Amino acid sequence: MSAVQRKLLFLELNEVNFGAIEDYVAQGKLPNLAAFLGAHGYHETISEETYELLEPWIQWVTAHTGLPFGDHRVFRLGDMAGADHLQIWERLEQAGRKVGAISPMNARNNLKSPAFFVPDPWTRTRVDAPPAYRRLYAAIVQAVSDNAEARLDAHSLVHLISGAARAARPVNYGHYLAYAAAARRRPWLRAAFLDQLLADLFVRLVRRTQPDFATLFLNGAAHIQHHYMFSSTVYRGPLRNPEWYIAEGQDPVFDVYALYDRVLGQVQRAFPDYRIMLATGLHQDPHPEVTYYWRLRDHAAFLRRIGVSFAEVAPRMSRDFLVSFRDASEARDAERRLGAARGPEGEALFECDNRGDSLFVSLIYSHDIAEDFVFSVGNETFSGLKDDVVFVALKNGAHNGIGYFADSGLENEGSIDRFPLSDLPERVLAAVA
Repeated sequence: MSAVQRKLLFLELNEVNFGAIEDYVAQGKLPNLAAFLGAHGYHETISEETYELLEPWIQWVTAHTGLPFGDHRVFRLGDMAGADHLQIWERLEQAGRKVGAISPMNARNNLKSPAFFVPDPWTRTRVDAPPAYRRLYAAIVQAVSDNAEARLDAHSLVHLISGAARAARPVNYGHYLAYAAAARRRPWLRAAFLDQLLADLFVRLVRRTQPDFATLFLNGAAHIQHHYMFSSTVYRGPLRNPEWYIAEGQDPVFDVYALYDRVLGQVQRAFPDYRIMLATGLHQDPHPEVTYYWRLRDHAAFLRRIGVSFAEVAPRMSRDFLVSFRDASEARDAERRLGAARGPEGEALFECDNRGDSLFVSLIYSHDIAEDFVFSVGNETFSGLKDDVVFVALKNGAHNGIGYFADSGLENEGSIDRFPLSDLPERVLAAVA
């Protein structure tokens, strides 16, 4: 790569496992990733040591701000909307560079005049994009919130279709059609469809605005690995997903890695004058046991049913939801009530993080929930939990704090070094500013 290249595209491939990539490459697959990593090598990033802090919405704040968790203290998805930490986009804008971002996890749009900024579906911050893409974003937010039931209202469906028609690039029409046709039988392809759409939107907006620096965050691999890693042809462990969950011979992990391989190749061809960096934030290893993931069907209705008073509730990723209250006293009462919810063997149903006048709640019950399931809250018993929840997945992947980084501005020296994830902003600044 020429040393005069000062524009940079940063592909954030959340939780991708480069070891798995190498295994697929050994099978003769993923040609673009094989060529990129073969030419430029890769490095490992390290971050937090406490497992509870190995969440992507914590790690990507570190990657964007250069601050470890002990300094940024952003623990919940969406919390960056209320934080004032300086992120890499603002630092580059202050240096006179034009910047853009598509779906950066837990990032705040605090820019004065971005080329574009489309937030992730969970963080409430300003959207800077043409009107059709703002409407598309709103539809994506609703689709992601209701992902467990594949539910989308008519209004959002119209905006999703019209926005997708504008964002989708003809070169990928066949992939969209294939994903849509197979999604009922292979539900993980809904996540691949969304990632393909975000990637096409990224290419269109970069081509239109010519930013000096832009990021694209893709989450489909993280979602799919959590749910289907045991079905990967490169998984060597003893666990297998049951036939009722996924048909034998399917490899969802390869499906999404193949998408990322295609995205990388298309970005390289579309923008040959840009430097390209890849990062994963962290990665996933196989989960050691069978664990069920459940999501509340109607969060507000369930809270009312068990006697929890609240002001507002908002779904977050998978099992999580954010509950807001009128005051801290009401939040403490709700925390006690939710903490008292127990399964038939005394297992906790929920885990709460109290932030004064709000609770970040996770439905942590990890076993099967049958039709006759009975749970208790204090001295009260409740039945019908099966009707209150939606089965999300069997957990297959678990977080590992080691992430990966590759840079087209570096040569492959044959060794894999490690550096702190918090160093990423400085690497970007050195490349662009």
